[in-house]
Amino acid sequence: MTHNDTITGERADLLETLAAHRAFLKGTVEGLTDEQAAMRTTVSELCLGGLIKHVAGVEARWMRFALGDPDAMTMNEADWTGQFRMLEGETLQSLLAAYDEVARTTDELVATIDLDVSHPLPPAPWFEPGASRSVRRVVLHVIAETSQHAGHADIIRESLDGAKSMG
Repeated sequence: MTHNDTITGERADLLETLAAHRAFLKGTVEGLTDEQAAMRTTVSELCLGGLIKHVAGVEARWMRFALGDPDAMTMNEADWTGQFRMLEGETLQSLLAAYDEVARTTDELVATIDLDVSHPLPPAPWFEPGASRSVRRVVLHVIAETSQHAGHADIIRESLDGAKSMG
């Protein structure tokens, strides 16, 4: 973000925390080839490139929700399954570039949007009927999602070639 030094208080804390967890996630793919980033090293569908793609997509959808678009949370089955793996034609570099663009958009939004505005959540089995989320809570969820998947990525990377993010 170009005007980061003008942001203070809660917004600065949220953005700094999100940036740190993005860096942990992105750090797990440093030095990998596309083939390595697409490898599944556990019985799950997860691969490192897929995790980058998933986290970018989740962040983008939640930020559209924060702007008042409840349809942003809707995904079809093909999108759901494809978000966790690298598909033909996708490269690690292109997934990272897309994630960087999502991050820039999010950072600009968090710097300016009213964090207290709430929007109703769409019907879904994982949302309580009639629930809503404030923009603040959306940002906190994105931080938690990024952090959780950075941990998943660390496990996948370690099982791929022994590299560790920490320790």
